Amino acid sequence: MTPRIASTVARRLGDLDPETAHALALRALRLGLAGRDRGRDDPALAVETLGLRFPNPIGLAAGFDKNAAAVSGLMALGFGYVEAGTVTPRPQPGNPRPRLFRLAGDAAVINRLGFNNAGLGVFLRNLRRARRRDRPLGANVGINKDSTDIAGDYARMVAAVAPHADYVTINVSSPNTPGLRDLQAGDRLAAILAAIADAAPQRPPLLVKLAPDLPDAALRDIVETCIAGGVQGLIVSNTTIARPAALRSPLAREQGGLSGAPLFALATAMLARAALLAEGRLVLIGVGGIATGVQALRKLQAGASLVQLYTGFAYGGPALIPRIKHELLAALRAEGYARAADAVGTDRERLAGAV
Repeated sequence: MTPRIASTVARRLGDLDPETAHALALRALRLGLAGRDRGRDDPALAVETLGLRFPNPIGLAAGFDKNAAAVSGLMALGFGYVEAGTVTPRPQPGNPRPRLFRLAGDAAVINRLGFNNAGLGVFLRNLRRARRRDRPLGANVGINKDSTDIAGDYARMVAAVAPHADYVTINVSSPNTPGLRDLQAGDRLAAILAAIADAAPQRPPLLVKLAPDLPDAALRDIVETCIAGGVQGLIVSNTTIARPAALRSPLAREQGGLSGAPLFALATAMLARAALLAEGRLVLIGVGGIATGVQALRKLQAGASLVQLYTGFAYGGPALIPRIKHELLAALRAEGYARAADAVGTDRERLAGAV
């Protein structure tokens, strides 16, 4: 199946309940039925960062493949890397349905899934079974809703996935687990990072995923806490609890995290502010509202070395990946950059004030 045909199937899946459609898409990917990008990435798109080589900077964000069930199928679509998870220590059913809502007129999604996943054991088994890969794999870890040892659980999760991943992300920013976003506070985050350092002194690069709704003072504290705690990078950002006034869908008032096109400006401005605060001391990954190559370039210019898709991929299907890479290459050339890496941070001052 070609990416174009797979994208047509994806649009048909859009007529189904969102969560049912997602499960069917994952099954097709796991079986290798979702197509393959047979093109070769232009060398100008290659990025070397975090001690890794990425054939292109377009990655899949965590949340799409929570159980690492379709890693090989997803990588075949042409992503430069894939991040699986969020996984928790024990299986967790998540919040009651309905909990996933398409805001089609806004090119957005609201979810209140609540870290639904099959648990660490299944996640590790799937990682071991994944066929040999030629691009980096990230593992995104969280905690169970009823955790009584938050720092210890994060530390044990990082230690468990470290042998099987090229980088590890700790998710302290989902709005759908009560109290989770409070873990971004400097002292609580510092305790988690200290526990990770003790439990996994030999580990791949560690990243922290942030919420897009942080005030500047909190963002400054988090950046410094992460640097002091041995973190290598930040993912900016997770979903937002804000509801922009321009939303048109009648589902806009549903509780949960908003992702997709309405998040682009907010997440990009925060990304640029994080880049200014980090001053090159952290690698940044830009997420939120990307559906075109030009939007991917804006994330790079804001300070990201890599970017990630989720909602755009859910709407556009597999054909979106080669299209975004083609558009990004054209946009780089049009704006005078020889390589993707040359664009990183070049417009961060302006983009930091864009919201």
